[in-house]
Amino acid sequence: MIDISEQRAYFYKGSQLAGISPVATGIAGYRTPTGSFRISEKNIDHRSNLFGHYVDRAGYVRKSSVDVRRDKRPAGTVFRGASMDFFMRFNGAVGMHAGKVTGRPESHGCVRLPWHMAKIFFENAPSGTKVTVRQ
Repeated sequence: MIDISEQRAYFYKGSQLAGISPVATGIAGYRTPTGSFRISEKNIDHRSNLFGHYVDRAGYVRKSSVDVRRDKRPAGTVFRGASMDFFMRFNGAVGMHAGKVTGRPESHGCVRLPWHMAKIFFENAPSGTKVTVRQ
């Protein structure tokens, strides 16, 4: 269960609480959806196809933190999607994955978990696992 107001995830095995983790959910304009969902896809080394950086041929970042729908690609660059290790999709493009967590909303809708917690959950939650998100 993910509690947006607390910026915490509660992990259960059956009805038993197995762990608690800080999370980072969506910011204004990119709110994390609430409701009851199921994990529909898992990808250990997923990359975003919407958010990331424009990099040159040598791999140097020329424009960071871009949204490909809003930010024009500078000439001579390519898009490199943001790393979303241990990605677990649960609602459209939204999922849980490893990322920066500071205890406040800061994502584009996904639920970020500390890397070690994302890895543990990824290894223990099969596709079809229920994900509840509440305000």
